[in-house]
Amino acid sequence: MATVSPVELLQNLIRFNTTNPPGNEAECVTYINNLLTEAGFETTLLAKASNRPNLVTRLEGRGKSPPLLLYGHVDVVTTVNQKWTHPPFEGKVIDGYIWGRGALDMKGGVAMMLSALMRAKAEGLTPPGDIVLSILCDEEAGGDDGARYLVENHPEQFEGIRYAIGEFGGCSVYFSNRKFYPIQVAEKQICWMQASISGPGGHGSMVMRGGAMAKLAQLLRRLEQRRLPAHITPVARQMFETMASALPFPRGLVVRQVLHPGLTDIVLKLFGQRGKLLEPLFHNTVNATTVHGGEKVNVVPSEIILALDGRLLPGYGPDDMMAELRHVIGDEVELEVLRHDPCPAQPDMGLFDTLAGMLQEADPGSVPWPLLSLGATDGRFFGRLGIQTYGFTPMNLPEDLNFWDLVHAEDERIPVEAVEFGTDMIYKLLQRFG
Repeated sequence: MATVSPVELLQNLIRFNTTNPPGNEAECVTYINNLLTEAGFETTLLAKASNRPNLVTRLEGRGKSPPLLLYGHVDVVTTVNQKWTHPPFEGKVIDGYIWGRGALDMKGGVAMMLSALMRAKAEGLTPPGDIVLSILCDEEAGGDDGARYLVENHPEQFEGIRYAIGEFGGCSVYFSNRKFYPIQVAEKQICWMQASISGPGGHGSMVMRGGAMAKLAQLLRRLEQRRLPAHITPVARQMFETMASALPFPRGLVVRQVLHPGLTDIVLKLFGQRGKLLEPLFHNTVNATTVHGGEKVNVVPSEIILALDGRLLPGYGPDDMMAELRHVIGDEVELEVLRHDPCPAQPDMGLFDTLAGMLQEADPGSVPWPLLSLGATDGRFFGRLGIQTYGFTPMNLPEDLNFWDLVHAEDERIPVEAVEFGTDMIYKLLQRFG
């Protein structure tokens, strides 16, 4: 049985337009299902909606270790109003890169996992424990039809699993000429809220001060000008202690000062633009996203509804968010939590050393780095089953290519060599995870 080239596999996956919404992942999942069944795997398709299936398959192991879960989503975000150098759904290989939507997030990772698993089957590998692969829909729109549906309705598919491999992590980044490989071990929690802002309404010809619109302006100004308090979580502490230890003096000493809450924001300012990217690692955050209010141009609205995208650090809950937010915006506004997706307060680091050691073997001198992700992933749902996800889709990237600049952006692409590197890393994990 021939193995599947991860590069060709990724090209084929990109050619399925699975932009979410609406997703329409069925054709892409069917393609994957056919590959797996032809390779001798038994598969199960599970769907909340018929045109949005999820796939689960298993490679049997020796029973010496709990099963390991590999999972990834095949839906992607929109390309509307983006200017691409090469078409986003053709998967062309140009100048050593595979171009297309999903190359990084996360059809590239899915291609690595699929190719590694099929190679294991072809070579007769019997891993320490079972390998469970789950191909998911709907991650980019919240995961309700994907991981959440599986966890809530088919938890038996994941019985006995302790560790999982998913997104984001394993892609190289550079600080002060040192090469780091972030491995995601935790993520911030979704805490979406709604603010109801009330005030006197009336005819648009009248002078109206202190109305809902004025209060909205005050609220937005306060959110713009004031941060929520700084917090040093265990994951963030480990992140920055690891970084500080790897950097030369005095850079390492400066980095370590970020772990003092009274100095956190001062030190982050010294980091310039990179400090803005790191700021959410130390704060619960809130962004105003949508506004609904008013029906006619000549009527002053008496109520405005403002959507707030809140993100909580591990170990904090909606009550903490409300208390911190009240301190900034005051008590006049009515606040309501619309959705909270909790995550474990502390990660289980039992597989971290195995993953870190593999990266150091493959790229001597590099520094594996535990990562707290700012964005939510399907890991939050598998966490409900007691499964610790590690973001681990390894990519050895050139220094001038920033993963985070290309995710969800125009000209998303991945080096051919990075796809092959990640496939080899995941295959080695299938051999060693027990």
